[in-house]
Amino acid sequence: MSLTKKRLKYFATVVLVIGFIQSSVLRAQNSDLGNWLIYIGSKQINTKWNLHHEIQYRNYDALSDLEQLLLRTGIGYSFNEGQNNLLMGYGFIHSQNHKENINNKTIVDEHRIFQQFIAKQNVGQFKIQHRYRFEQRFVESDFKLRFRYFLGATMPLSKAENNKFYLSAYNEIFLNSKSSIFDRNRLYGGFGYSLNKNIRFELGYMNQSFETNSRDQVNIISFVTF
Repeated sequence: MSLTKKRLKYFATVVLVIGFIQSSVLRAQNSDLGNWLIYIGSKQINTKWNLHHEIQYRNYDALSDLEQLLLRTGIGYSFNEGQNNLLMGYGFIHSQNHKENINNKTIVDEHRIFQQFIAKQNVGQFKIQHRYRFEQRFVESDFKLRFRYFLGATMPLSKAENNKFYLSAYNEIFLNSKSSIFDRNRLYGGFGYSLNKNIRFELGYMNQSFETNSRDQVNIISFVTF
């Protein structure tokens, strides 16, 4: 069996395992394994300017217990042959947080303004991305500041020109301007499939750690550029 076929077989096995986990979550409403459905889009206005738009539907379990709905948009400017991008945007976040009694929730709405800088580089087969984001958060009657640093990498599963499968991983740390400084950390690993040069999909597993606890999510992500 060729190396490429072995990799595809391994990819299919992982997809089946994650699918089994998802079906198990559907049968266990109180599971700590959450699910995020994510759409990330980019509309190229011209060679320099782009319009970013994003929807994230986050659940405590599979699809039956809403944790958060995130809507984000922004306008970006690319330079250095597209390797760098500056973007300013706005986000609306609707959260439903569980109280001590799991049947009750607290509703919290947040308006968020953010600025970010993305730098891309190629290291061998790896495509590396650094993202620096500064957020001004209006959470109900509170105003908060937060800094985020994202380091991500993707690697194709073969060197073939028609290869469509790749591996993806990232780590992102969140830091507050006030105590506690540490907000959270996200560690992600997944498998991707490029339908064409404008559309790709990822299925991955993410651990999100907070100051005193952590949670796991299965992420299903689509990326669209048009």
